[in-house]
Amino acid sequence: MTVLNPIDLAHRYFVNDLPGSTIPASRLRDILDKLQKGRPLTTNGLNYLQQLGLTALGQLARGEITYETFQETAAPEQAKRAQSVEAEKQAKHASMLARAAEQKAREADYWAQQEAARLARESDPKYIAKMKNRALRARYGIELFIEQEHFPQLMDILHRFDDGNRLSDDDVLWMTTEGRDYYSEILQAAFHEREAEFYASEYRRTTDPWNAVNASGHFRKCEKARNAHDLLTSIPAERQKAPKLRSAIATTHGGVMRDLKRLDEALNLGNQAHALTPKDFRPCTLLGAVNFELGHYDIARDWYAKAIERGTTERSIDYDLRGIFLRADPAKREEIKAFLLREDPTRYRWVNNVHASKSRSTGKRAGNAK
Repeated sequence: MTVLNPIDLAHRYFVNDLPGSTIPASRLRDILDKLQKGRPLTTNGLNYLQQLGLTALGQLARGEITYETFQETAAPEQAKRAQSVEAEKQAKHASMLARAAEQKAREADYWAQQEAARLARESDPKYIAKMKNRALRARYGIELFIEQEHFPQLMDILHRFDDGNRLSDDDVLWMTTEGRDYYSEILQAAFHEREAEFYASEYRRTTDPWNAVNASGHFRKCEKARNAHDLLTSIPAERQKAPKLRSAIATTHGGVMRDLKRLDEALNLGNQAHALTPKDFRPCTLLGAVNFELGHYDIARDWYAKAIERGTTERSIDYDLRGIFLRADPAKREEIKAFLLREDPTRYRWVNNVHASKSRSTGKRAGNAK
């Protein structure tokens, strides 16, 4: 009896296309081993061959046909099985393609409906207005929720401002009081820049130095101190005769020098302004701020006291001090904190709650508030 390896054995009995034919201990492999050794099959074994559709092999196992006759019958059986497997494979593939086509058609229909809905929505005047309002708010950095009672007035202000108009006094009053939550840094900067350009244009038209002063104040608040400096230095000396005007120019220019970190020049301009209008609080406030930034805290305290005597408020000064504190580096901040708490731990308790993470831009605006 010839001993065959599992693959050759499967080929000999024309079942190499069946998975279990070469797997050790499988039911079909056990039957093949018995046939090769000439051992009879059990009734269960014969039934199993019938279940697999191996008619010729069953006949061979029962001794009904010779091996030669088996070969003639088993080969077509195997070919038929192969055809059946291929047909089943093609049927599954066709079914898969059909399901994929159906899924694709459903998706196409879904996205067509979505596109139709989008087009309908985007052609709706209410939707168009909503998107324009959203874009307008985003342009001016107003991302927070807007209360319903505030929405009409805020959007009216934004639309007029975006059309190139200046804000009225009533608009500014509303934005800095009831609508202060919506008065974003971007909107504030845009407002001050527009006001600055307006007054600068008025100065060029009228040559009135007061327009240059007003323009410079607004340039400072939109962080364009260099523009303010150029404008103020362009005022002819012969147009600066009145002491009040000269003081206002010097005070504003001193603030500009402070923004530009030219503190010695700011100090000199503040002293000039104070000499011209000794009863005006504005030069005193400037001198207080500049001396404080220079680290001359006792001198700054005395100037701030004079400013209060002349009409400014503690609140305004504290706002200015807060700006200086926020802009200071960590070491300087600790120095300022120690001084203020020695001066008045109750009034200046806010220094304990202000952290380095606070926006420096907020501090800058606070410093420019004068």
